[in-house]
Amino acid sequence: MTMHPPDDQLRMPATAEPPLPAILFLHGFLGCGRDWLPVAGLLEGRFRCLAPDFPGHGANRQRLDAGPSAFHDAAAGLLEEAGRLHAGPLHLVGYSMGGRMALYLALRFPERFATATIVSASPGLRTEEERRQRSLGDEALAESLEHGFDAFLEQWYDLPLFATLKADPAFNEVLAARRQGDPSSLASCLRALGTGSQPPLWEELPGNRLPILFCAGEKDAKFVEIARQMVNLCPGSALDIFPGCGHTLHVEDRERFAARLESFINNHRILPI
Repeated sequence: MTMHPPDDQLRMPATAEPPLPAILFLHGFLGCGRDWLPVAGLLEGRFRCLAPDFPGHGANRQRLDAGPSAFHDAAAGLLEEAGRLHAGPLHLVGYSMGGRMALYLALRFPERFATATIVSASPGLRTEEERRQRSLGDEALAESLEHGFDAFLEQWYDLPLFATLKADPAFNEVLAARRQGDPSSLASCLRALGTGSQPPLWEELPGNRLPILFCAGEKDAKFVEIARQMVNLCPGSALDIFPGCGHTLHVEDRERFAARLESFINNHRILPI
């Protein structure tokens, strides 16, 4: 997993003394690190923002091998790369697929982070049968993606999950960016990091050691309910429902999201290393 180069806008130089607190942003499926540019721009001068491209996304055309350890291996690679860029604890932010990965990192490697903000994501599926069925669905999606990328994108964004995004003025820009992806690499990432491959984290939530903010869009009923269940199980966590928003709340109301994120981080500020 690779980060954007040092001169990228997403990796803002730490010019203040003491060094600026650093945020690690993780994007969703089909996206890339640059998806976070508008939010990072609203935080400029106060935070150092890091945003990797997941394998198969953006400039990272690495293919992932699916298997029992694929999710953990991707997490370990991300930690290693982030550690080379920032020595101290990071503030972690993840959306959807990136939110699932962020929750895994927060629960399995809490010593590496100061806070975590989980956007429109879940702790995985509870039972082995649910994961098996979801893996079959992920495989069907991956094959569809490989054999007709434009048709796949059309069907993907027709999902009720993205109804509010499609109505947003930013949607055409989002779709144009998605069309730059490599179908084969994206399919390999879906097989390795899809919900069917994610280790279930429900039973780990009660042992959480980090301040966690769960975010969901008011119109995204499924993930509002999941977020409510998580916050009830997870000590040290809070829930923020974004009015009028759907699954992509950080796109639909980025000013409110950036302000809420900054407030949450500032309320749990630690001295940087």
